[in-house]
Amino acid sequence: MNMLRGSVVIRSGTLTLQSPPAELAANNRLRLFAGSANCPLAQEVAAYLGIELGPIVLKQFADGEIYLQIQESIRGCDVYLIQPTCRPVNDHLMELMIMIDACRRASARQITAVIPYYGYARADRKTAGRESITAKLAANLITESGANRVLAMDLHSAQIQGYFDIPFDHVYGSPVLIDYLANKQLSDIVVVSPDVGGVARARAFAKKLDDAPLAIIDKRRQAHNVAEVLNVIGDVAGKTAVLVDDMIDTGGTIAQGAALLRKEGARQVYACATHAVFSPPATERLSSGLLEEVIVTNTIPIREEDRFEQLTVLSVANVLGEAIWRIHEDSSVSSMFR
Repeated sequence: MNMLRGSVVIRSGTLTLQSPPAELAANNRLRLFAGSANCPLAQEVAAYLGIELGPIVLKQFADGEIYLQIQESIRGCDVYLIQPTCRPVNDHLMELMIMIDACRRASARQITAVIPYYGYARADRKTAGRESITAKLAANLITESGANRVLAMDLHSAQIQGYFDIPFDHVYGSPVLIDYLANKQLSDIVVVSPDVGGVARARAFAKKLDDAPLAIIDKRRQAHNVAEVLNVIGDVAGKTAVLVDDMIDTGGTIAQGAALLRKEGARQVYACATHAVFSPPATERLSSGLLEEVIVTNTIPIREEDRFEQLTVLSVANVLGEAIWRIHEDSSVSSMFR
């Protein structure tokens, strides 16, 4: 494994990255493998670490069963498996568990599931009788498969960390989004939370954007993927409004929020989210002209048919790569975000 850089500390606005030291080149205990969910992101993470993705055989039988084989020895190694559990969620979740099981049976020393996007995260509590808390069920399945640790990005709710009975590292895509916005040098920014539940996220985002003021959209959810936007709490007239959320699914909340912000006199409206789920009809809603720009990251691969003129996709590979290296070196992960 050849290193690309020496040990250099890089401070990039809201994030501190320390590129892996040259000694890692001689350390053959770090192994990185990718499932099929997001191979381009995994390649970028490998490039940051200066290593190659490990060889695997991954295929489906005629009846849909998944076959996987690790094609190199990983006995005694620290293995990191990159696999967001995005659409198709069930296939990718099952594939992750099979990867974990294969590594456990191959005598890996430690197995870390790197999950840039954690599917089923919105099913984190019971909102009606006789519902499943599927976020907890998925955590149990990943743990029982043999994972020793989980690294995930921007969980829908922080409490999901407690669903795992193994060490859990939670990292954030917001520094990448904030640095991008800061470089645009927008004026009169107001950060807007699309609902009351996202206020803490929006407040932290606003603090990093030179303590920008905060506004909140009052939203009522009528059913799954159906929400009604009612009014704006805060002053947005004549300002550049930045809607901040952890994910964009069907785009209904963002589109309705953008329309309301325009109605309340916002000069420009931007949308930022870490996870671009983009279920139909998200593309049509987001490209309607209400938004100057929709800024997301590459935790989930975006299909060509879901891309549109206002879309900007930023990479979180360096954040994940840095976190992996720090975990491997028993160093602090949280200090990346100080």
